[in-house]
Amino acid sequence: MGKTLVNKSSLTISENGLEKPTSSKRLEVLKTYKIYIGGQFPRTESGRYYVPTNEAGKKLANVCLSSRKDFRNAVVAARGAVSGWSGRAAFNRSQILYRMAEMLEGRKAQFIDELIEQDNTKAKAEKEVNLAIDRLIYYAGWCDKFQQIFSSVNPVASSHFNFSVPEATGVVSIIAPQGDSLLGLVSVMAPVIAGGNTCVILASETKPLCSVTFSEVLHSSDLPGGVVNILTGKIQELASWFVDHMDVNATIYCEKDSNTQKSMREKSALNLKRIFFYDKVNWYSAAGQSPYFILDTQEIKTTWHPVENIASAGAGY
Repeated sequence: MGKTLVNKSSLTISENGLEKPTSSKRLEVLKTYKIYIGGQFPRTESGRYYVPTNEAGKKLANVCLSSRKDFRNAVVAARGAVSGWSGRAAFNRSQILYRMAEMLEGRKAQFIDELIEQDNTKAKAEKEVNLAIDRLIYYAGWCDKFQQIFSSVNPVASSHFNFSVPEATGVVSIIAPQGDSLLGLVSVMAPVIAGGNTCVILASETKPLCSVTFSEVLHSSDLPGGVVNILTGKIQELASWFVDHMDVNATIYCEKDSNTQKSMREKSALNLKRIFFYDKVNWYSAAGQSPYFILDTQEIKTTWHPVENIASAGAGY
């Protein structure tokens, strides 16, 4: 008995005995952007996500909606990386920042495309990516120089050698600029880690693509896990934890929301946390980069060392 061959392409899907016409429109598979904690790419422990859209209503991606637990995990990773990162030679930190710029340069086209998806013009997207690359190189150059600028030898009345030097403050929590998803993040992150600190960053909520993709650049730049941790989510949910956590030494907030600023001031007063508002900085201007941004997250350590007072020692020299 001969076999009957059936052309699979001619089959239709049926349900309850009724044939359903197949759609010619392809269902787009949105990329799921994970968070970046301790050098790894976990999903949020909350299991939540959101779908940002551009002005045309196009869905951009599935983005993790980070929770308080994600932030706590990121702080643990950042604290564990502080001693190793701050203890590295300044020249080595400079090499790693420069490597970030190299990796970002190699993936420039991808970042430009993502910025265009997020409503940037092509010209503005190219400018933002180029500035981000240049900014990384700028702070790479300062890694082994800012100590010389901001340290001092202090005149004292006793027989001591007294000097003050900047030292990394520790873990810094950062709520990045919401409008400039790449340049803003790079501009606040680079001076923090150039000074030997580690950080936990909340990326732009409405324009998260470049911020999350930048974590892939960090992952391939020889940066130790935990030095930079990037979360995505809502400022309203996470801002209080960024300033409340007792294992965070300083907080940077880059938006102009007066209510959030007021809340942060009150909470930082309770735990004596250093807090900075970069709400008036134009990251596209020369004011968007400065060694003084490095100094913001440095502690000044003063050391007294006893020495012989040569001037009063007689004619022995």
